[in-house]
Amino acid sequence: MGLSLETGNVHTLPEILQQPETWRDTCRRLIAHRDAIRERMAGIASVVLTGSGSSQFAGECVRAVLEKELGIGVEVVDGGALLMRGAATMPAARPALVVSLARSGNSPESVGAVSLLIESAPEVRHLILTCNGEGGLAKTLPGETVVLDPRTNDRSLVMTSSFTNLVLAARFLGLMDDPERYWRICDALADMCQELLARYSTILKRVARADFDRVVYLGSAVGFGAGRECSLKMLEMTAGRVATMAETYLGLRHGPMSFVNGRTLVVCFLSSDPHLRDYEFDLIRELNRKQLGAMKVLVGENIDRDLLMESDHSLEIPGIAGVGDDNAVVLHVTVGQLLAFFRCIEEGLKPDAPSENGVINRVVEEFPIYRREGEGKP
Repeated sequence: MGLSLETGNVHTLPEILQQPETWRDTCRRLIAHRDAIRERMAGIASVVLTGSGSSQFAGECVRAVLEKELGIGVEVVDGGALLMRGAATMPAARPALVVSLARSGNSPESVGAVSLLIESAPEVRHLILTCNGEGGLAKTLPGETVVLDPRTNDRSLVMTSSFTNLVLAARFLGLMDDPERYWRICDALADMCQELLARYSTILKRVARADFDRVVYLGSAVGFGAGRECSLKMLEMTAGRVATMAETYLGLRHGPMSFVNGRTLVVCFLSSDPHLRDYEFDLIRELNRKQLGAMKVLVGENIDRDLLMESDHSLEIPGIAGVGDDNAVVLHVTVGQLLAFFRCIEEGLKPDAPSENGVINRVVEEFPIYRREGEGKP
C-alpha cells in the first residue's frame, strides 16, 4: 500500500506502525523523569486522570491498576467535567494529584480545566503527560510536564501512537519503585506488537472488507477501556458510516445485545484471567447460540477454537498472560486501530482526514470558556 498525499495516507499508517519503537522511547523518558514524578506524588491521597476523548479513555485503561498499585483512590474525570464543575468533580481526599493526558495539549477544555484548577484549587498538584512540548498545557505548567517523543504527536486526525504512548506513560505512575519491571513490560509489549502487526494485518484487512455496518467491542475490566477507544477509532475513521458500541461482556445482556444483528462485527478482547474468561466464553457461546452477529474477531492468548463459528477469526497473541491484562490493553487497541484504518480505506475515505466535510478536526475548535461568579477571568 503506497503512502502518498493522493491517498490521504501520509501519516496514519506510519503512526500505527511506529508504536513498538516509540513505546520503548516512552519507557526511557518516564524512567528519566522518575525523581520529578516521585516528588509530585509524594504523600498524595488521591489521583485524578483527566483528558478529553481518546485521552480520557487512556486514563480508563490504567485507572484500576494504578489504584491497586498506589493503594489510594484513582478516578478518571473527563476534561469537560473538570471545566464545568472544577474541583467539585474530584475526590475529597487531599492532597490530590491531577494527571492531564494530552496529544496536542491544545484542546480548549483541557487547557481551561487546568487553568481553572490553578485558580480555584491551588493546593491541587498537577502532572502533565503530553506528546506536544509546544502545546497550551505544556506552556501552562512547564515545570510539571513530561513531553513524549515528538513522533507521538500524531499528525493524523485520529489518535493512534499518541494514545498507546499516553497509556504507557501513565502506567509508570504505579511502577516508579520498580523501573526495571516497567522496562521489561514495555519491551515485551513492543516485541508482541511488532509480531501482531506483521502477522495479522492481512487478516484485519480482510475483515474490514466484510459486509457489516455495525461493530461491537467487548472487554472486561481494562478491556472495556480499550473497547471504548476502538469504538471511537472506527466511528471517526469511517466518518460515522459504521455505527459502533463498546460494552462489557456481562453488560451486553442488559439491553445492548439488541444492537447486534446480522450486519454486526463483534470484536472480543479476551482476558487471560480464567475467572473472567468463564464469563466471557459464556457470552460468546450465547451469541453463537442465538446466531447474533455477522462475524466475530477474538483477540487474546490460548483461544478456545470451539468458540469460533465458520466466519470468525482468532488473533492469538502469545505472551499476554506474561505481561498481564492490565498492560496488554495497548495490544488490543492496536488491533482496533488497524481494523479502523482498513475500513476507512474500504469506505473510500482518506485515513489522514476521514472527516471529509470537516465535522471533526484534529484539535477541537475553540469555544467560549465560561466561569462561575467569583472564579476569576479566563
